[in-house]
Amino acid sequence: MNWLAHFLLAEPEPAFRVGSVLPDFAPPALLAALPPVFQSGIKQHRRVDLFTDAHPLFRRSRHRFPSPLRRFAGILTDVFYDHLLARNWSSHSAVPLPDFAAQVYAAIATCRPELPPEIYGRLARLRDADLLGAYGELEGLARVLAGIGARLRRPVDLGAALPVLRDQFAGFAADFKAFFPELREAAAAG
Repeated sequence: MNWLAHFLLAEPEPAFRVGSVLPDFAPPALLAALPPVFQSGIKQHRRVDLFTDAHPLFRRSRHRFPSPLRRFAGILTDVFYDHLLARNWSSHSAVPLPDFAAQVYAAIATCRPELPPEIYGRLARLRDADLLGAYGELEGLARVLAGIGARLRRPVDLGAALPVLRDQFAGFAADFKAFFPELREAAAAG
C-alpha cells in the first residue's frame, strides 16, 4: 500500500502516524537512528508491506500490468490501491478525506523537530502538493506517479501505467475491495 493507506491504518498518535510512512522516505540506517517514538509506526509499515506483497489478490493486481511496466507493478499497484481507497474513502473512514489529510499534515508539522531535514523536506512536499487529497483524481494520481518515477535510480515515466488502470479498472477495483478489509484486520492485529 502507498502513503494514504499507511496513514489510515496507523494509530492517530503523530509520531506513529508519521513513522508509518517513513520507510518510503529514508534508508534503513537513517530510520534506525530516529527516536524510539517513531519505531512502532516504522514496524507497522513493514508488517503492512509484507502482508500486502504476499497476498494473492495483490499479486493478481500486479499481474495485470504488461511488460515493461511489470517491473514496477508493485509500486503501481500500491498507488492504484490508494486511488481506489480515496475514491471510496467514505466506506473506509468516518473522517472526510480533506479533514483526514489535514490531520496527517498537522502530524507531520508536530514531528518536524525530531526528523532529519531531508526526511521532513520530503514529507513537506507531500503536504504542500496535498498528495493525499489528490489520490482520488486521475490528475493527482498522475502527479504521484510522476514524483515516484522521478525518484527512481533511473527515472521512469510511471504515468504510462494510467491507461492500464483505465482499461482494467474493474479488475483492480474488485481485487482492492476484497483485499483491503483483510489488510485492515491484519494491521489492527499488529
